[in-house]
Amino acid sequence: MSLSLPLLSAVAVLGLLGIGLLGLLVTRNLIKVVVGMQVLVKGAMLALVLAGKLSGQIQTGQTLALTVIVADTIVSVVALAFAVQVRRQFGTLDLQALSTLRR
Repeated sequence: MSLSLPLLSAVAVLGLLGIGLLGLLVTRNLIKVVVGMQVLVKGAMLALVLAGKLSGQIQTGQTLALTVIVADTIVSVVALAFAVQVRRQFGTLDLQALSTLRR
């Protein structure tokens, strides 16, 4: 039994999307939410490259993936900076505790 590269890539995409979604749904720590979002985006990026390869336009898929990498890096840096400020201001990164805070 041999597995083709597109099939393996599709399995990897589904695995990354599942792990990322599970990470977003299960955890309450702000840093772990950012990490879950990163895994989810990596799955979407791999799906873009796979779609480009299957459609015969690999360069378009790679270009979109590169754009996603740049945007994802910016979002991650801003989210982590936000998490640092939240930790300094409120002393916790627990999302449930943060949702009950009132100023």
